[in-house]
Amino acid sequence: MIIPDIIATQNPFISMEFFPPRSADHLTTFSAVVSCLCQQKPDFFTVTFGAGGSTKVGTYQTVKQLLTDTDVPTVAHLAGAGLGPEDLCQILDQYQDLGVKNIFVVRGDAAKDGSFAFHPQGFPYASDLIAFIRERYDFTIGCAGYPEGHVSAPSYERDIEYLQQKVESGGDYILTQYFHDNEFFFRFVEQCRSCGITVPIIPGIMPVYSLELTQRLSVMCGASIPKELQRGLRDADADTAQQFGIAFALKQCKELLQYGVAGLHFYTMNRSTAISAIMAALRQDGLIL
Repeated sequence: MIIPDIIATQNPFISMEFFPPRSADHLTTFSAVVSCLCQQKPDFFTVTFGAGGSTKVGTYQTVKQLLTDTDVPTVAHLAGAGLGPEDLCQILDQYQDLGVKNIFVVRGDAAKDGSFAFHPQGFPYASDLIAFIRERYDFTIGCAGYPEGHVSAPSYERDIEYLQQKVESGGDYILTQYFHDNEFFFRFVEQCRSCGITVPIIPGIMPVYSLELTQRLSVMCGASIPKELQRGLRDADADTAQQFGIAFALKQCKELLQYGVAGLHFYTMNRSTAISAIMAALRQDGLIL
């Protein structure tokens, strides 16, 4: 099933993002996490793609595993940085042969260890990569939005312009970077609509697990940490932090659903406990099926 149809018919829908397991031990744990989260009846999964294609084989294998072991439609991420047209066509052909119908496109970033160089015939922007795929393949294409602006964008306004270019190049829907303050998402949607972006905009939710992890991810992703969240996590042990994170994300989800979002996209971090608890609470309140 293609993602635009899911968005249009499952109201609200639930999607979940995974990253490829990095070892045999992680693979065993990953299988258990997927099995647990499948009980929550998600509408689709997504699988991330490493910098410069550093986990492209792992992404393919993970997508294949999810398609084989579950009946949940799965979206394959594709990052263009470090890859040329031939590399991309090879990857896309493999996904097409596997029966994948949905691709999520990001520009991608350079690997921190310098393990690849940008391809001379590569794609400097996600909009270029989206246009390349749209001209050659029949995948539905998702693209990324940043409610607080991308960390490398020259300005918030310019970042919205870049997003508009992604949609005009063929993006069918937008999944956002996670955020901890819904006001950023509400402002983001308003700005997008005022610029003529009409495709569905789906909020990304990341339950928090510790202040240290949240701070580290904040630097990488540009998601600010509200004072309420900082206070709740400060000096908290692991169990207390997780319970606070569940309550905080649950509050976010309820407000977003009341706002009228078409669905919720969870960044799982390959964990199941927090998201299972959040979904159980939402279901108990009659906010999701």
